[in-house]
Amino acid sequence: MLRTRPDDRRQPDRADEPGGWTGRVLLIGGTSEIGLAILIALRLSPAAEVLLAGRDTGRLEAAAAALPCPATVLRYDATQRGSGPALATAAFRDGPVDLVISAAGVLTPQNLLDEAPDEAGLLIETNLTSHVTALLALTARMRAAGHGTVVILSSVAAVRPRKANFVYGAAKAGLDAFARGLADSLHGSGVRVLLVRPGFVIGRMTAGMEPAPLATTPEQVGAAVAAGLAGRASLIWVPASLGPVAAAMRLMPRRWWRRLRR
Repeated sequence: MLRTRPDDRRQPDRADEPGGWTGRVLLIGGTSEIGLAILIALRLSPAAEVLLAGRDTGRLEAAAAALPCPATVLRYDATQRGSGPALATAAFRDGPVDLVISAAGVLTPQNLLDEAPDEAGLLIETNLTSHVTALLALTARMRAAGHGTVVILSSVAAVRPRKANFVYGAAKAGLDAFARGLADSLHGSGVRVLLVRPGFVIGRMTAGMEPAPLATTPEQVGAAVAAGLAGRASLIWVPASLGPVAAAMRLMPRRWWRRLRR
């Protein structure tokens, strides 16, 4: 566990800017473009503390150094059995966590998964199983504390599996269902769940792919999540116009759905 503080800065006791985030934040998938964009959109106060959990220590340290508040790097392998409870123990060691952003994920082209079933299993472990094990352990502690918020990054791919990425869609559908059930189980506990369903996000994960209609960016997702956290939303689409489109997707006859190229 490595701690990083911004260079040549003195930390005041409270935010200089009204509305800046002042609590402890855990970002699972600590180098995620979307996750880091959410942190930026929160306008972190120097009084905040961020925990970045992931595998690539070098990239995590670089991300931590760029933050305007103290940051801790936590070694976390989403595919390793037992990593979820261990992460919860490490995250809560120095105090309660106020906000968890669950952003770990991989996107492997379907044609490669067709040829390597083990890679498909790894995708499911990363995009679904790791979220389940980590969030169950983390929210148990948040429930005991009586407060906290969890942001879970789903996808429009969760709405209906497509032949172009059905393994990824299956993982996101499972995560989406888990998030909704988790929210129901936490109702009345003081712990809130915000489910986020972005469309195609232009970034490192989708590099080389042709953007889909209603494509968005990590920065737009970050801004939407920050706005959702400021209100009482339990579900947001990014962009918002994607919601009605997703409703139409559910109603499309299957023979037409099969004709979609992507």
